Order: sequence, then structure tokens, then C-alpha cells
Amino acid sequence: MACMSVLTRDEAQLRAQLLDVHRYTVELDLTTGDETFDSRTVIRFTTRSDGDTFLEVKPAELRSVTLDGQPLDPDSLHEDRLPLKNLTAGEHELRAEASMRYSRTGEGMHRFTDPVDGETYLYTQLAMDDVQRVFPAFDQPDLKAVFEVSVKAPDEWTVLANGITERGADGIWRAAPTPPISTYLVAVAAGPWHSVRTEHRGLPFGIHCRRSLAPYLDVDTEEIFEVTRACYDRYHEKFEEPYPFDSYDQAFVPEFNAGAMENPGLVTFRDEFVYRSAVTDTERQLRAMVISHEMAHMWFGDLVTLKWWDDIWLNESFAEYMGYQTTAEATRFSDPWTEFGVTRKAWGYEADQRPTTHPVAPEGVDDAATALLNFDGISYAKGASALRQLAAWLGEKDFLAGINTHFARHRFGNATLADFLDSLASVTERDVRAWADSWLRTTGVDTLTPVIETADGARTLTVDHKGSRPHRIVAGLYDHDVADEGRLVLRERLELDVPQDAPRPIGKRPALLLLNDGDLTYAKVRFDAESFASVRSSLSGLPDPLTRAIVWNSLRDAVRDGELAPAAYLEIARAHLPRETDLAIVQGVLVFASGQIADQYLPAEERPAALATLTALCRDLLRRTEDGDHPGLRLIAVRHLINVAAHPDTIAAWLADGTVPGGPELDPDLRWRILARLAVLGATDEAAIAAELARDPSATGQEGAARCRAALPDAAAKRAAWAAMFEGDDLSNYLFTATAHGFWQPEQADLVREYVPRFYEESVPLAARRGPAIAASVGRWCFPAHAVDAEHVRLGEACLDRDDLTPSLRRALADRLDDLGRALRAREGEARQ
Repeated sequence: MACMSVLTRDEAQLRAQLLDVHRYTVELDLTTGDETFDSRTVIRFTTRSDGDTFLEVKPAELRSVTLDGQPLDPDSLHEDRLPLKNLTAGEHELRAEASMRYSRTGEGMHRFTDPVDGETYLYTQLAMDDVQRVFPAFDQPDLKAVFEVSVKAPDEWTVLANGITERGADGIWRAAPTPPISTYLVAVAAGPWHSVRTEHRGLPFGIHCRRSLAPYLDVDTEEIFEVTRACYDRYHEKFEEPYPFDSYDQAFVPEFNAGAMENPGLVTFRDEFVYRSAVTDTERQLRAMVISHEMAHMWFGDLVTLKWWDDIWLNESFAEYMGYQTTAEATRFSDPWTEFGVTRKAWGYEADQRPTTHPVAPEGVDDAATALLNFDGISYAKGASALRQLAAWLGEKDFLAGINTHFARHRFGNATLADFLDSLASVTERDVRAWADSWLRTTGVDTLTPVIETADGARTLTVDHKGSRPHRIVAGLYDHDVADEGRLVLRERLELDVPQDAPRPIGKRPALLLLNDGDLTYAKVRFDAESFASVRSSLSGLPDPLTRAIVWNSLRDAVRDGELAPAAYLEIARAHLPRETDLAIVQGVLVFASGQIADQYLPAEERPAALATLTALCRDLLRRTEDGDHPGLRLIAVRHLINVAAHPDTIAAWLADGTVPGGPELDPDLRWRILARLAVLGATDEAAIAAELARDPSATGQEGAARCRAALPDAAAKRAAWAAMFEGDDLSNYLFTATAHGFWQPEQADLVREYVPRFYEESVPLAARRGPAIAASVGRWCFPAHAVDAEHVRLGEACLDRDDLTPSLRRALADRLDDLGRALRAREGEARQ
């Protein structure tokens, strides 16, 4: 792989002091073949003084460059930087013509050909520093400019961009010039899109997907538009600054690496959000939240943009908080904070307890490669939790007033954490800078434990606080229902500030005292002994799903911290999950119980019993849903019963019959899920996989087949899967990930044992060769997580000592090895009990 330089903060600051960039005129020709496209760019900029600088471009071929009419030597391009020497103060014009490579890894201009109909689709993904894969640029977020983009495309294609696009008589698509935006936010999507358009409050709205997904998008068109309209209206109630762009398109694109990207006026989503198979209402809620999240970015990130990548949180934490809050306020999905508590917050807690943790607002982001690593559970979930705590501490009125001041001061510009704190400070008497120091500049998770004491006949509550952050929380006091000991009823909720000024009287001893009821802060919660006894006996009897989510998160934390035996967690799940009504809780508990406890935390000899427990639990859920009134719950139970099946007979019969007795009928997702489990169990073969692929030749079907083939318990199948991942460079990120999902299986530990050391030997050159997106997939999805033993830890630590790991791979491996160490300690603790 050719060497590629990484922009440092110091370089960006020097360049920003020298340059004002005014306008890019970008012409793309997408008709030049399957491997490359042509890119012609004119950049108009001003230098404030005489000096030298550079711009970034990563071409297949740089054909020509002129500066102020004078030719520059294309061969002066070095490590994707073109030097601009001896610039004089004043106006300049740079022109460049290049041939650029299409991407198959979701970076730059990604190219995808749909296996269903042979149609090709292209889209850009330019964050963090991938604009140089599409056109030359001064690629840093604080050199905003106006972008004028035109695209030549095949006649039957539609071209989407940041502004309204129109096809001229010459066949060229031209997008309206943008307001000043950052280079990483430029967007183009081209192909024979299936498009549905409408207007709302005079603004054009559009949703788009590839043609083969049209029937599925059409089913959900009104729901997507309804959510979009509701969020748009709610943001205009919250924000004084109106929506700042000329249109709002949402394109569901193939093989997208993230959930979505906030390109102004053209948000791109992974097209798994166009549902081909049955989904739960919680999954629909998640799609609504992502729509809300990306719309929030139109203000947080697009209108006002971070100055440098150390303030990623100013984009992601705000969009995450606003996404959940606005979904709750404006859509039919009234309880997204429960899913946040179960899923997203757990993501944040785990990330924040690893050696790779960092502050929400880190100060040591020295270059763009380091910044890329911070798109994690801290920047999203922890940051959103911190903002939820800030809103509770300031009050919603002052919180929104500070945000609107921030927009007014920095519209179409760039801002820092200091700028944001100045905006908040202008509307409140509270010391927001001290709050920021304790919440945004620190790492780790505080732990809150109730201490109930009795003196002179009076009971009081104090909070044992391990950590340094202030917390405004609610303590819920619950008593057993006198008519039903299995139910808990809320007596009262006490507002507390931690650290406390004095112990708080609580009256009679509650059966359960739950700190952080309502989930307004970010902290681990523990129980006193009597409360934990009530959790074990009556968890499912708590009246509110968010309250139950907090309890389940606490139990999860305790297992990961070695304070609760994994088998005890399974016992609690077996007792209480069959009576759970919230889909996000059921899904979250089953994922943790199967994927981490059964697959990793329990010794291998205890895994069959754990799978039997989970099978019995899922069967209880199936029996409970036989009346047809709980289709989402039934779907979750079916999915997980398939995942934990230890014997093939039942699920093989479902596949043969095309249905689960009592429903549901098997859609493509369930068919591939069953086939993958049968492959693991050695109860299917290549002929059956090929037949299923013929039945479902879609991109998702291709991924399902790759996963199934890699899961076959056969030495030749494993060799073929390994070669596809590590020896060839043809797999897209999605097909690589699907193959990785199938390869490692706890049931096949002996068969794949030889590949564990090979993983460390071969991941390093693969990551260097194929770039950050594949490197992250290698570390996240291809990691042999099933191999929980000291030798594996030793191999991993030796790999981390190497000096040739790419940043993405190093971060991913460090995280996975920390998880592996926790699993090993849990096994050792389980063995001692």
C-alpha cells in the first residue's frame, strides 16, 4: 500500500492561519469505467501572507495541476500531499485534473453492483479525511468553503448531492452551490435510485434506495416521512435558527460502514434500515432515532462545526442526546431512553472501562488518524449521558438557551469546547466550566452504592460515591405489593445531589432502593444486600421498563467486574425475562447472556447447560406469545432460540416447513439465521447453502452464504474462508465481516485452534494493506473471542508490542484483549465458586 500522510493538528492550525478557502468547483465523470472516475477541481482561496502550504489528493493518476495559470509538477505529489510553494499574499486559483479509484470498503467513492439486477450505485463517504480520494482539497474541518458540484453519469441514473440537483440539456447533473461547509461533509450519491419525494413546509424532502429494495421502502415510506416531519417540526420549536440548507434527502445506501452520515441536505444511511424481513418495534424505533440523530447534525456539526477533531463530541454527543430526546418528544416511539439505557449506555460503560478510554472532550487528538478512533461509545453514549445530566442540572430552558446562543454566534463557522461553554455561561449563573472539567475532561465510570443506616429509630440514606463527578440523581424507593409479593410498587422518588450535604431520611426500610432511577446520570449502580435480594426475587415486578433497564445494566456491570457470577446472571434471566414486556430489555439481556456469558464467561464445560437454560427461556417466551398479541417478542424469541440451538432437529424442521409452528413464517433473515446455525452444528452442506443463495441472490443473501460457508465444521471450508479474508483483497467490508462472523465458533474450538496465532501474524499486514475500515473490522469481528485462555492473552499482548500496527487495528485489538481478560477472570472466578 502506498504511504499516506496523516494531517496533524499543528499542521492544520498553521494552514488555517495562512488560508481562507472560498469555493470549490468540482466536476466528476462517473462514465469512465468500473475502476476509476475522472475528477476536475478548481479551488479559489486567499493567502493572508507569503508562505508555503499543501493540499491533499490520493489519485490513481494526477494528470495536471496549475496554480494561477502556471503548471505544477504532478510528480511533486508525495504521500498524498501536493506542495504549494512560494505563495504570495492574495487571491489564488488552483486547477487539478485526476483519475480517482472507486472504493470497495466504504471509504471515498464507494461502488456497489447489486447482485439482484446488476445495477450499479455510487456514494461518497468523506469523513474523516477521505475527500482526497474524490477530489483535491485543503482537508480540515475549519477551512469551510462553498462547494459547487457537477456530475456526469449514465443516462438512466439520478445524481443526489448536498443541494438540489438538476440534469441539464448536456446531460450533466449540477447541484446548487452549498453554504460554507467542511470538506468532510460534501456528498454525492449516483445510480438508478428508486426515489420518493414530497414537500414539508416548503422544503423538498426525498428518500432513496436501490431499485431492488423499492418494494420494501414503499411499505415504510409514510413512516419514514412521518418521523422526518415530526423531528423537523420539533427541532424548529427547540432551535431559533431555521434549517440551514435547501433540501433534505435521505439515501439508504449499500455496504455503508456506519449507521448513517450527516451530510448536509443528503443524509446517507446503511440500507439495512430498509427492512426486507420482519423487525420489532424497537428496531423501528432505532431507525426513527437515527433519523432524528442525523437531522440534529444539520445544526450540531453542519451549521456549527468543530474546529478540530478533539471536539467530535460536540457533534456526536449532541446528536445522540437530541436524537433520543426528540424521538421521545415528537414521534410515536415514546420510550427510546429504555433502549438507550440497555444498549447504547452499556456500549459507553464498556468503552470507558478499557485501557483505551479517553475523555468525552479529549485534549490529546494530535492527528486525524487518532481522531478516527474516538467515534466510540464514549463520544456517543457517554457524551449523550453527560448532556442529559447537564440538562437536568441546568434545567431544560437554560440548556436550550445556551444552545441557541451557540448557533447564533457561530452559524456556518467553527467552534470549540471553550466557545460552547461561553455560550452556556452567558445564560446561567451555574459554573459550567467546572462542570465540564469534571464531566468532559475525565475518564472512567463513577460507582454509586446506597448505604441505609438506622439511628434512634430513624432510617437515612447516604450514597457511597467512588469517583469524582457531581451527580444529580433520583433514588427510587420500592415496596413489595401487599397483594402480590412478586410485584414492587413505587413509594417515592427522592432527588439527590451527590456528593451529599447530609444523610437523607427515608422512613421505613424499602424492599428496593434504586439509585439513578430515571437514568439521568452516567454511573454504575450497586445495591445494598436487601435490595439485591429483592432484585433476585422481584425484578420483573418493577413497574417501569426504564427502571428495569437500570437494574439489568447494573447486573451486567457486576458480571463484567467480577462481582456477580455469570451463572447467577443466567438464573436471574431465567426467572424474570419470560415475564418481561419491553422488547429492548429482552433483546439486550439475551444478547449479553448468549454472546458474552455462554460463549465467553462460562468455562467450556458449562456452556451446554447455559445454552439449555437460554433455550428453555426462549421457549417460555414462545409459549407466552402463542396468542399472536406480541409479534415483536415472539420474533426475538425465535431468533435467539435459533442462535442457541444445541441440536439441529427443531430448527431444521422449521427450515424445511418454511415456518415456525404458530408463526412466524420464515423470511430471508430467519432462513439464513437457521442455515448459519445448522452450518455450525454440521447439519447442512455447501449444496444447501448454494440452494438458499439461489433462492435469495440479494446482497444480504451473498453475506448470508459467506457466513454459512465460513461456519461449516470442515477444514477445507475454514481454509477457504481464511484465504478469502487474509490472502485476497476482493471482499467488500460487508462480505469480510460476514465471513468473519462465520469463522470462529465456540463449538469448533479444536478445528480452528491453529488459526489463533495466525490471526495475529496475518492481521497486521492485512490492516496496513487494506486501510482503516477493514482494519477495524479485522479487530472487531475477526477477533477469536471464543479462545478464552492465558495463551491467547499472551499472543495478543505480544502483538500489541509490535510497532507496525495501524492505529485502527491497535485500538480494536486493545479493546478486544481487555474484553478477553475480563472473560478469563470471570471463568477463573466461576471455577472458584
